[in-house]
Amino acid sequence: MFIGEYQHNLDDKGRLAIPAKFRFELKKGAVVTRGLDNCLFLYTKKEWEKLAEKLAALPISQANSRAFARLMLAGAMDVEIDKQGRAILPEYLRIFAGLKKNVVVAGLYSRIEIWDTDKWQSYKTQTETNSNEIAEKMAELGV
Repeated sequence: MFIGEYQHNLDDKGRLAIPAKFRFELKKGAVVTRGLDNCLFLYTKKEWEKLAEKLAALPISQANSRAFARLMLAGAMDVEIDKQGRAILPEYLRIFAGLKKNVVVAGLYSRIEIWDTDKWQSYKTQTETNSNEIAEKMAELGV
């Protein structure tokens, strides 16, 4: 389970130090891909395989299904955690998420999100401002 929010920096080679508490699960294999809201999603290999199976099963006849599968699957890349606990994020994914130097690594139970720090702060401020409305909608979903 991934939880917590961590500030990190990308080095000049696009390497990101993964928080120490996340490394063990990711050393067994990891996949990074385009996320939603202009961030990256990082999954363990096991969680990625579950998601990829669901995406592959979406109806090819529906445009939204094709588009979402393309976003997630075509953008995906296997990543390895090196001995220093770093992962190289491919340039095309860094560009997609607008990652420069300062990033936030956020644990969201079954995945990790990687955000540009400024975008994360903006998103978080907006979400906190709208938290009452969001909570009401989640109640409709049984949360």
